[in-house]
Formats: sequence, structure tokens, C-alpha cells
Amino acid sequence: KEGKGTDKYYDHKLVFVQQGPLVLVSVSHTLQSELQLRQELLYVYDQIISMLTQASITRIFERKKNYDLRRLLTGSEKILDRLLNLVESDPCFLLGAVRCLPLAASLRDSLGTLLQKAITPNLVFSILVAGSQLVTTVQEKTVIEDCRLEPTDLHLLLNLIGATSAFQTGEIWTPICLPRFNPDCYFYAYISYLDSECTVCLILLSTDKDSFYSVSDCKKHIEEGMRTQNYLQALSSGLKSPSYSVGLVGVPDLRHFMYKPLDIPDNYRQLPQFTSPELEGPYCSENERHRLFDLYHYLHDRIHSTSRPLRLIYHVAEKETLLAWVTSKFELYTCFNPLVTKAGAINVLTKLLRWIKKEEDRLFIRYPPKYSTTPNPGKGSRGPRTDGTENGFFGGGH
Repeated sequence: KEGKGTDKYYDHKLVFVQQGPLVLVSVSHTLQSELQLRQELLYVYDQIISMLTQASITRIFERKKNYDLRRLLTGSEKILDRLLNLVESDPCFLLGAVRCLPLAASLRDSLGTLLQKAITPNLVFSILVAGSQLVTTVQEKTVIEDCRLEPTDLHLLLNLIGATSAFQTGEIWTPICLPRFNPDCYFYAYISYLDSECTVCLILLSTDKDSFYSVSDCKKHIEEGMRTQNYLQALSSGLKSPSYSVGLVGVPDLRHFMYKPLDIPDNYRQLPQFTSPELEGPYCSENERHRLFDLYHYLHDRIHSTSRPLRLIYHVAEKETLLAWVTSKFELYTCFNPLVTKAGAINVLTKLLRWIKKEEDRLFIRYPPKYSTTPNPGKGSRGPRTDGTENGFFGGGH
């Protein structure tokens, strides 16, 4: 990976990560730290695990130590390439959080209730996504008592769907591993777009490989409810306009921000979330967006330094001023006009935090709905398959 606008080759970072029999290597000339590059490699590893499972890879290399894993990964190049592009430019990966589609709380609650009612035995997660942003997610109660859906797993799942055009062809039923949930086992994912533009996507995860038809019935109930109440039209309309502008905050000097709340009651077992406005001028070009995100990477590394972590950073760059602030309640990264002083920036933060508090019901999923299904012993299949070659992912549909 080359930094933008440079042809120097003498100060690259080389990072190696060994995970079981696999060794992953990153060669980078960006501002990312060794820790951040290591995290990127772990995302790549987890994406591979999501398609094959850790147990299958371990078993393959126990049989043949010089096995060429590319044979099983044929067809996954677009998935991994897309992931590498996202980890450099999508705040979701940097912050370890999901971005929610800004939505009226009443509409989000209604959609959650709709998913909550469309259930079947062994259904574990119901996830509704629009434009790669989370609309709502509903989780089975007994499952999340032990383990919750992690942001990494959702990022990998959405990347896989976004990179694979086969998912746009109809109802897809395929095994998928959630590495942070359980790296050795498959869920069975029902994936279907609900609109002709392929922007609103429903993902239903079951532990029963034979439950396609019952899970498909759940989708039909959800689709009918969305059509009857015009929910699909409301989501599609929301996607046609920008998420929201930083101008809504009402502070002229503020150019952009990323905000992640940290004071979430653990009993809700919800996904860590963040919000940020659309990137606007002067960050309209790809080079300028990359430059800003490199600065965010730098601030994130300084804040989370293992040797000397900081809570507040005021940083004057060439074309802007930035301020990062972490407390027990939030993590915040902000970008201002270049002439803003530290006192002026802190004054802006006070107004920004007040605005976020006022808008939090629209920006975040605060109380994720849950449901309870009657377990169906004997039919569930959370164990790994006997062989990674049985995945069937790259050719699978129903």
C-alpha cells in the first residue's frame, strides 16, 4: 500500500501476523501504525475464516503442511480486495463500531417490531441493512446471554455481500462463519434484497441448515409488512439524500467528526455504534478523503497507544486543525478549519455534544429488540462441517 502522492520506498513498514498455519504480511507506506496494520491483517484473516472456518483450515494443514489455500479461495479475490480498500477508508473498521442509518426512532422501532414478530425455531439474528448502514438488528435472547454479535462479524458479512453480485439474484441460502462469535462453526445465512435497486438487504441467520423454507417464510412476512406500511419506500427515500450534513450542528468552523458512544449498558448487549456526517468540501476528492482519514488514523493511534495513551489531543495539520477526545462516555474525533484555537475547538465540542445528545434517538439504536424462539434439538447445526471444501459459498444459492 502506497501513501498518496509519494514515490519513496525506503521507509515502508513491514508487518507479519501468524494465525495458526497462515502467515499474513503487510507492506505499507501510509501513516498507519504497526498496530493498525496488524489489525488490518486480522480482518483479512477473519474474512478468510468467515468463508472456510478456522477448524477446516487447521484440519487441512494438519493433513498437508504445504497445501495451497488459494485453491479453496478461488473466487474470493473481489471480497478480499474490497475489504482492503474499506479498512483504509471506512471509519467502521478503525473505530470497531457499526454505522446506523439516521432514522426517525418511531420508524426504526416499527421495523424492529416487524423483525421481532417474524421468527422461526433456530433463527438467531435478524439484520436489516440499507446502503451498507445498519437499520436494525434483532437477536435471540438465549444466544446473546452468552455472546453478542460483534461489529467485526457484521463488517465482514456486509463486505462479503457487497462484493458478491450473486446475492443480488434472489434468495440466497449459504453457510457463513462469524469468526468473533465462533471461528469453528457455520451459521446458515438467508440473504435477500427487498428492493429492485439492491440497497435494502435482509439477513437472517439460523443454526439449522434445513430451515430454508421456514426462514424464507419469515422474509415474506417482513416484506409484506414493509410494503403494507410503506416502510420500504421510507428507507429508499432516506438513502437518496445524503446521510446528514455537518452544517446541521450549527457551528461554522466544524468540518467533520466521528463520534462513538461508550456508556452503553451491557445488559442491552447491543453493537458498538458510531456516527459521522457526510464528507463535504474540502474533502470531496479521493486524495483529500484519504489524507483526512490518514490524520484520523494518526490521532486514533496516539489516543490508544499501548505505551502512552492520551485522553485529549489538539493537532495542527497543514490544512486543518484536529482534536481527539476520549472519556468514559464517548470517543470523539473532530476536524476544524485551520485557524481554530484549542479553546475555540473545545467550545465547538460542547455545542457538538449537545447536538448529538438531542439527535441520539435518530442516530443510534439505543434499545435493540430481542425475541425468544423454542429450540429445536437435533435439527440445529452449529458445529463445523467436516471439510472446508464443503463450504459451497462461491457457487451457493437456493
